[in-house]
Amino acid sequence: MNIVPATREDVLGVANILSQWNAATPWMPRLHSRASEKYFARMLVERSWVHVARHDGRVLGFLARDNTMIHALYLSPAARGNGIGKALLDHAKTASGTLVLYTFVANEAAQRFYLREGFIEVARTGGQGNDEGLPDIRYEWRNSP
Repeated sequence: MNIVPATREDVLGVANILSQWNAATPWMPRLHSRASEKYFARMLVERSWVHVARHDGRVLGFLARDNTMIHALYLSPAARGNGIGKALLDHAKTASGTLVLYTFVANEAAQRFYLREGFIEVARTGGQGNDEGLPDIRYEWRNSP
């Protein structure tokens, strides 16, 4: 597996992972069309925010980061539980001494993952700042000297 900057050829793989996660998550309202997911994936890649975990030409997962803000970290269903999310996060940690992200309160698996990876909870919202209107948690990670 390699972690590399995403290219235009990765857009469909990134969009597919987003779509699969949304479809498999019962508490997530389906607000965006498939075309909208593709547009979002293309926008993230074009901004050079995305690194992908790739194996044999297939995108297994991706992390989208703008400076310190992680906007997305998703894996294909088959890639979960294999250390790929940790590898993507570790890659981001080497690029920035501070990372910030939000995850939904309902996403308990993500909460456990981020806490295990050294993030701390710094705030909770009622969902006013996200499209879904779902309560979320702001996490931060700082590299300790």
